[in-house]
Amino acid sequence: MNRRKFLNVILGGGFLAWMGSVIYPLVSYLKPPKVPEANVNSVKAGLASEFPPNSSQIVKFGRKPVILVREDSGEFRAFAATCTHLDCIVQYRTDTRQIWCACHNGIYDLRGRNISGPPPKPLDEFVVNIVNDEIVIAKPQHEG
Repeated sequence: MNRRKFLNVILGGGFLAWMGSVIYPLVSYLKPPKVPEANVNSVKAGLASEFPPNSSQIVKFGRKPVILVREDSGEFRAFAATCTHLDCIVQYRTDTRQIWCACHNGIYDLRGRNISGPPPKPLDEFVVNIVNDEIVIAKPQHEG
């Protein structure tokens, strides 16, 4: 190995090391840290006496949205607020009394079943309990 080739290898290696010392911190800064998801089993969604019939509200359940609907009969229902087609946020339509996804016109009934449009499966349902006029939304307890 002659002197010129040796210097090219040393300088090339030094340049690669310098590039790594610049690029690695940039990539580390841009990549978000892994944050464990909070294990949420229930959330409070307000007072039942202040929630009018035929209305809805989006409630944060951990890192996921849940849609809470009060039917005309006064019964509360809660479902995952993300469409099963492409995870768009759904909304309650008071005129048709259905849950609607505006992205591709997917429609769900008030049991969470997909009745029209591209959604391939029903919305996940949550349990709604009223405790001392406080609305509590909880994950369903699966037996198994």
